[in-house]
Amino acid sequence: MKLNYGKNFWLLCISMFFFMTGFNLIMPELNQFITKLGGEGQKGLVITLFTISAGLSRPFSGKLADTIGRKKVIYIGTICSIIVSVLYPLSTTVFFFLFLRFLHGFSAGFAPTGATALITDITPSNKRGTAMGIWGTFISLGIGAGQSVGSWICLKFGFNILFMSAAICSIISILLFYEVHESSEKTAKFKFSQLKITWNDVFEPTVRPAANVMFLTATCSGIIFVVTPDISAFLGIENKGFFFGVYVISTILIRLFTSSISDRIGRRQMLLVGCIFLIASMMLIASAKSVNSYILAAIIFGFATGVSSPTLFAWTADLSPETRRGVGAGTMFIALELGIMTGSLSTLATYHNTKTTVYLSFAVGAIFALIASIYLIWHLRTRESKY
Repeated sequence: MKLNYGKNFWLLCISMFFFMTGFNLIMPELNQFITKLGGEGQKGLVITLFTISAGLSRPFSGKLADTIGRKKVIYIGTICSIIVSVLYPLSTTVFFFLFLRFLHGFSAGFAPTGATALITDITPSNKRGTAMGIWGTFISLGIGAGQSVGSWICLKFGFNILFMSAAICSIISILLFYEVHESSEKTAKFKFSQLKITWNDVFEPTVRPAANVMFLTATCSGIIFVVTPDISAFLGIENKGFFFGVYVISTILIRLFTSSISDRIGRRQMLLVGCIFLIASMMLIASAKSVNSYILAAIIFGFATGVSSPTLFAWTADLSPETRRGVGAGTMFIALELGIMTGSLSTLATYHNTKTTVYLSFAVGAIFALIASIYLIWHLRTRESKY
């Protein structure tokens, strides 16, 4: 496999690795942090508020990426991440902490949207599946590095150093972004009128099929973000990011062997395979009674995301009109945030901080993954598409 995608591609991949590492460093310890502040019953809101603000910002970031340029949108998101990370140590109340989580979501709403549009611009369509596999591998590395190292940093040095470490990662990210060349040929100066959003700026209808699958499968991630740190504790695993470390290794390995397959057999066929792995992983996590079974569940979840994530982004890029790739990427990320929010909110009803309520939480995820599988089968049977 030739990896000659150019300097822009590799710089963007590395910078996104540091961006993802930055805000994932703190993820495994947020349940403990909000519990320390007296908000044990509001764990689900840690992810939910983040995803709400990320989702709300997508229409703005998508429109701005198509008007003022990809890089400026990336800068907005990364600077927001730096500021919020520095402010986390000042949290003394649950309300202020949750307010910062809401603000932090804007960083995720801007930087990945601009970066995904830029990546789409600079990769050829016939190699898009492979390119998105590489791109997704760097994102997964960031998620895994952040979540597996974050708990160790917190245990050794405390929450303040953990939050400062997240800020430093975002600073490194923005320095790397600076060296990336703008890919949008026509950019305009920012005007406040560009913040006027219509439905046309929120939703790109051509990417609806990919967005539907993204929403349904992302609910599983929302559940995992909330519950797996506690499952690790139930199993006596000190590092609350243990699950993520295992799954990231798994997803990287599977991407090395499968990233180009969707370019040959089709996006929908590949996604159906990913959904089958996802259903299996939800049931395995729910029934994990030992560290070994938990590791197996994380490996299978890694297979699911390794197959599905790059395929979804490639499918979105395939379906997006060239002049609306920012909006197309924004639509996909809105679906992602809505899915994560739905999954995390479902835990408020199904998960009550006990081992016995874990199974029901993940059964909900398995049902959503099953619906995604049925939708893909229906789409394959009723919709003609070269993708």
